[in-house]
Amino acid sequence: MTGKTTLEFTEAVKIAASSLWAHKLRSVLTLLGVVIGVMSVIAVVSFINGLNAYVSEKIFNLGADVFLVNRGPSIITNIDDWQETQRRKKLTLEDFEAVRDGCRQCKDIGATASQRVEVKYSMNSVKDSNLRGYTPSMPVISDVELTMGRHASQSEYLRAADVCVVGWDIYENLFPGVDPLDKEIRLNNQSCLVIGVGKKLGSALGQTRDNWVITPLTAFRKTYGTSQSLRLWGKAESTSALEAARDEVRQILRGRRHLRPRDKDDFVVETNESFLSIWAGISSAFFGLVVIIASISLIVGGIVIMNIMLVSVTERTREIGLRKSIGARRNDILMQFLIESSTIAAIGGLWGVAGGILVAEVVSWVTPLPSAVKPWSVVLGLLVSTFVGLFFGIYPASKAAKLDPVEALRAE
Repeated sequence: MTGKTTLEFTEAVKIAASSLWAHKLRSVLTLLGVVIGVMSVIAVVSFINGLNAYVSEKIFNLGADVFLVNRGPSIITNIDDWQETQRRKKLTLEDFEAVRDGCRQCKDIGATASQRVEVKYSMNSVKDSNLRGYTPSMPVISDVELTMGRHASQSEYLRAADVCVVGWDIYENLFPGVDPLDKEIRLNNQSCLVIGVGKKLGSALGQTRDNWVITPLTAFRKTYGTSQSLRLWGKAESTSALEAARDEVRQILRGRRHLRPRDKDDFVVETNESFLSIWAGISSAFFGLVVIIASISLIVGGIVIMNIMLVSVTERTREIGLRKSIGARRNDILMQFLIESSTIAAIGGLWGVAGGILVAEVVSWVTPLPSAVKPWSVVLGLLVSTFVGLFFGIYPASKAAKLDPVEALRAE
């Protein structure tokens, strides 16, 4: 019985494949909706998987034991949130010192401020560089590695020395073939002595991560004033102590700001997971939209497959009558046409998977967008396309199965 079933299945698949091959143009038009739907899903899933890995590794890679304290969220999506953030108290150097001295679960506490500047040396210049004012512990907390030189010392921080560490872009553009250490550069109207060069980081989504200058926070504030709200960075004693360190910092800041128990925080404590959850929400919303669009394509493709199968039933009426007259049961005819419709859709799914992978690879090759094809997405694409063929093949298959053999044999 099993051998007979396998033979019938194989024969039905062969009939479906030969029908597609015999009517090539019709086959392409029949499968177009399924191909587009599956291709869209595979391509988008590949981009989202690639971006998820890329974002967690290169953009929001703070470290499992690091947290940030900001006046407001680092990522703001509407004007109301931005305006509300601007009304909050600023984080000050005194806040930093209170947290640094009071947090027992923290291994390190740092503070930063930033400003966009033009960097000049001799006749060369680099525009729109990110000038960062750092406290002495910040290079360790934010994992700033150097290829030459050193970071600013505690004594240089205390006396607001005009020293700086530069990123790889600054080094390459301002000092081609020249040792940059102990050279004086200009940051807008401020001058500083280069004491170190950062390790090359490369780009993220087409944007360089090496166009920066680090100077002591005291020197930064000496030039740009003390009105800017600081960003505090915390490193917990361990990954398991992260939650306790965050809570301790929250309590210190709430006490300094005289917030009552029922008052909400007027600052934000963020971790790697905070950023990744925001990104996950964005990417899932985008994926959901694409799935809706792809579903429309699959439904259209399924309707076309149903129409083609109805045409096939009409064309093969005499064949159906002949099979029934020599003993084929209604279930045999039903199964034959369901297998054929599923095979047609599965072939469209294969083309869609191949097309989706090709689109993802080509786009990743010509743009900064990363992609990663996951086996589960390929399997899902094939299963969905096969199900579409099975679902939309039910009506034509049932119509074929219900044909009266005598009437079918009389058909022209």
